[in-house]
Amino acid sequence: MATWYVYMLRTKVGALYTGIATDVARRQAEHETGKRGAKALRGKGPLQLVLKRRIGEKPLALRVELAIKGLSKLEKEALAKSKRRMADLVRSVKTGR
Repeated sequence: MATWYVYMLRTKVGALYTGIATDVARRQAEHETGKRGAKALRGKGPLQLVLKRRIGEKPLALRVELAIKGLSKLEKEALAKSKRRMADLVRSVKTGR
């Protein structure tokens, strides 16, 4: 079974993009080259990895990704800077709180 990660990339203008992948380095390269990358990131490089967190199974990774996408930019910035906040978010998604 593959291990899934949630990640956040920062574009050259400072926007944050959140996604999930089993291989974050490969996925970042796909985004940067435009091959199989998200349309939202085309032409927005270079991309900086600001968050990478091992989640485990895909269903949980999808729920964590959705929770992050629902945060404000300020909350995402704080999340990227704090391992504890990320751990708290993952815990709350797991427990449904």
